Amino acid sequence: MMAQNYCVVNVKTTVCENIVVCDPEYWQPPEGYILMAQATTPAKEWVWDSEANKWVLAFQGVGQIGYAWTGEYLYTTAPAPVEPGAPYQPVVTGAQEL
Repeated sequence: MMAQNYCVVNVKTTVCENIVVCDPEYWQPPEGYILMAQATTPAKEWVWDSEANKWVLAFQGVGQIGYAWTGEYLYTTAPAPVEPGAPYQPVVTGAQEL
């Protein structure tokens, strides 16, 4: 094995509590924690679904501190963004002059 980034997940709470760079051949987390390779463990994050016109959880990116583990993948525990429309798009009313 080789050193890489790992999510350290608390088995009892199922929450990623830390990200470490290690080689599991030489270091293991304390009892009650598991290591998950950050680069290869799927993670769901909030993404804008333009067809449904709403924020949805979708596989995008890698797990981070605070993400929860389902037994199959990590997912963000952050609430959905509250923007009324597509991300980074200004909301305007009436005629606009460019």
